[in-house]
Amino acid sequence: MLLGRRWGRCNLGRCVLFLVLALLLDAVGLVLLLLGVFASLDYWDFLVYTGALTLVFSLLFWITWYSLNIEVPLEKLDL
Repeated sequence: MLLGRRWGRCNLGRCVLFLVLALLLDAVGLVLLLLGVFASLDYWDFLVYTGALTLVFSLLFWITWYSLNIEVPLEKLDL
């Protein structure tokens, strides 16, 4: 057991929408970035910058998903 939970259990958390958006933006950003780097297109710089900005924007969803899934026991809160 790891912190009272079973090892085989997969829990996506309470905010699955933020997780799905983060994964989607990661995939789109990576495709745009790699397409801009490896494809011989005239507008490669647009694809590289857009892909990088999409990856940075996905970090906001990762941070939001992680922050909303932090569980603090009521005993540790000073209420």
